[in-house]
Amino acid sequence: MFNILKKHKKDRKVVVIGIDGVPYTLLIDYINREIMPELSKLCSKGKLLKMKSTLPEISSVAWTSFMTGKNPGEHGIFGFMEIDRQSYEYTFPNFHSLRERPFWERDDIKTIAFNIPQTYPAKQMNGVMVSGFVAIDLKKATYPERVFNYLNGIGYRIDVNAKLATENPEAFFKDLFDTFEKRKKAIEYLYDNEEWQLFIGTITETDRLHHFFFDSAHGGSNFEIFERYYKELDRFLGIMAGKALKDGAVFMTCSDHGFADIKTEVYINRWLIENAYLKLNSTEGLKGITKESKVFCLDPSRIYIHLEGKYKRGNVKNSDCKSLIGELKDKLSGLTFEGQNVIKDIYLKEEIFRGNCVDDGPDIYLLPNYGFDLKGATNREHIFGKTHFRGMHTYDDAHFFISEPLQSEDFKIEDVAGVISRYLK
Repeated sequence: MFNILKKHKKDRKVVVIGIDGVPYTLLIDYINREIMPELSKLCSKGKLLKMKSTLPEISSVAWTSFMTGKNPGEHGIFGFMEIDRQSYEYTFPNFHSLRERPFWERDDIKTIAFNIPQTYPAKQMNGVMVSGFVAIDLKKATYPERVFNYLNGIGYRIDVNAKLATENPEAFFKDLFDTFEKRKKAIEYLYDNEEWQLFIGTITETDRLHHFFFDSAHGGSNFEIFERYYKELDRFLGIMAGKALKDGAVFMTCSDHGFADIKTEVYINRWLIENAYLKLNSTEGLKGITKESKVFCLDPSRIYIHLEGKYKRGNVKNSDCKSLIGELKDKLSGLTFEGQNVIKDIYLKEEIFRGNCVDDGPDIYLLPNYGFDLKGATNREHIFGKTHFRGMHTYDDAHFFISEPLQSEDFKIEDVAGVISRYLK
């Protein structure tokens, strides 16, 4: 570490390979089963940590905390969707919605930021940006134009075709590997052909595979797909770590959250309806929320008090909030499925958020026990159910790897920015 830190600032480099949704425990299992020998070699000299995600433990929030080094209450992203307080229509925050700048922008670090979720549309920057999920237009997702021309020329894909996972799994697997090949090719090209001090290349195929087939991650009918994919991922990590070593760069990998098998999905708005906290008079999401409604939920388990003065049809007075929140906590803590408690922890906004955007966050956040995938859907007829998803996000099983010594007992994704900056300043 001393040799790296005594370099002149402009000669210091950091390489980060983001691997969306890859749990620490899965990597340990695959290392032990010799599926990932390259990562095993890296771990013999570096440090692989179990890392906490953000709350909510979803990609848009977690990757924004990675980019900014800030809590959601500071950067202002609490989910992939919000609602308009007047019309109750869903709105979708994008890269322009961030209330904090990425750390590389604050510190004027020449950066390649490739395929990071929640970076659409791409903005002009000191370096290169290729937006990740939920980008819909490659041209708008790319800066500068020469990079778009290259990506378009190789048939680069922003994302896999997720619909295939249920319609035709074999076609989905082929699409997954084809998209991964284009992703790797683009990452290596940008690494070799663009100037940078910080290089971030993010892999998102892992998250898609996990959502639809995580029940095969440790064994099962599709385990051979996991084994093949992770062996290819491992080879790629070895290649990128080798490039970083040759260039004297610190090498890191990072996920935004972990994953676990799903026992059942849990529809919180249905629970609120059945317990007389929410009433809807239409099937159009929350547009039909009535004045009698006290509470509503946005994905995954963000509970908002329907406050008078804050929402157009809000009817809950500030003076009633404390007792209402206490009542909800008592009832939700007793929610069970087949004898198991669904909810692990119930947080109030002031317990987990800090910053100027706290008021925009949920009043209550529910963290489930593993196996219970909480949802904000409004169209379910029952509290519990299952769909095509087989994997759910987890908060406390993300991972972080660094090729240099690192001591930390309670490492969070928002801490990564500070670690990167330490090696670049």
